[in-house]
Amino acid sequence: MTMTATHVPVMRDRVLTLLAPALEEPGAVLVDATLGLGGHTEQALLRFPHVHVVGLDRDTEALRLSQIRLAPFAERITLVHAVYDELPEVLADAGLARVQGILFDLGVSSMQLDESDRGFAYAQDAPLDMRMDQHEGPTAADILNSYSASDLTRILRQYGEEKFASRIAARIVKEREVEPFTTSARLVDLIRASIPAPARRTGGNPAKRTFQALRIEVNGELDVLRRAIPAALASLSVGGRIVVMSYQSLEDRIVKHVLAAGARPDVPAGLPFIPEDRQPWLRLLTRGAETADDAEIEENPRAASVRVRAAQKIGEAA
Repeated sequence: MTMTATHVPVMRDRVLTLLAPALEEPGAVLVDATLGLGGHTEQALLRFPHVHVVGLDRDTEALRLSQIRLAPFAERITLVHAVYDELPEVLADAGLARVQGILFDLGVSSMQLDESDRGFAYAQDAPLDMRMDQHEGPTAADILNSYSASDLTRILRQYGEEKFASRIAARIVKEREVEPFTTSARLVDLIRASIPAPARRTGGNPAKRTFQALRIEVNGELDVLRRAIPAALASLSVGGRIVVMSYQSLEDRIVKHVLAAGARPDVPAGLPFIPEDRQPWLRLLTRGAETADDAEIEENPRAASVRVRAAQKIGEAA
C-alpha cells in the first residue's frame, strides 16, 4: 500500500464543510497552500465537481507523490513548487486575480515525518536535515554546529518554548567541539541528559520542543506565515473563505491575531459611529480554535494537536 493511499487528512469533513459555501459555484478556485500528499485536495475535487485547485508545496517529493495521487483530476489541478508566502506571484502567473477558497495545513507533513532520512522525527535516528525543500538552505545540523550558545538558546526558547534552553544550548556547544552533530539520536540523548529527571517524566518526549524549534528555524516557518496569511486574505474574493490548520501555539497565535484584526472595526474604542471604510472586512466562522474530537484522534493520532480557524471575507481591507 502506498504512502498516499494510507494518508488520512486531518479534520477532512470539517475543513470541507467550512469551505463549501465558497466552492460550490462553477469556476470556483481553491488554493491548497500546503499541498503535502494531496489528501484535502483530493477530497475537495471529489466533493466539488466544478472546483479547480492550485496546489503549492516547497517539497518537491510531496509534489511528485501528490501529482500521482491526483492524476485522475489532472485537468482540474495546477501544482506549483513554491513556498506559501509566494501565493500572490503563483496566482499572477496562473492568470488569477482572486480565488474563492484557501487552505493552510501548517507544520510538518505526514510524509516528512514518515521518511526516515529527513530528520524530522525524534523517535528514529536519521540525518539532521529538517529542510522542507531539500534543495536549498542550511540543515538542522548546520545550525547545531555553527550557531552561538546565545542564538541556540534564543531559538529553543522562542520557537520551542523550552524551559531548559540555555542548558541544552551550552551542552550542544560543548559536545560539538568533540564531534559535529550529524544524526538525530545523538541530539535526543543530549537533550535527555540536559533536562532534570522530574521534568523528563511529564509532557512526552523531551526532544519534541527542541526538534520543533530547529525545524521552524531551518524553514523560517513563522516569518513565512506572518507574510502568507495577509497575502492570502488579499487574494480572496469577497465571499471567499480561508481555513488554517495549526499544530502548535506559535502558529495559531499568528493566525488568531490576523483574523481577529480583520473581524473587528478599525476605530478607537468608544467612537459613536463606524465609518464605512473602517468596518470589519472578515467574519469569523469558528468560535476560537476548533479541535478534533476523540473519534478522529483515535483514527488519526496526528489530529490530536490541530487547531482550526476559519473566516469569510465580507469586504476589502481598508
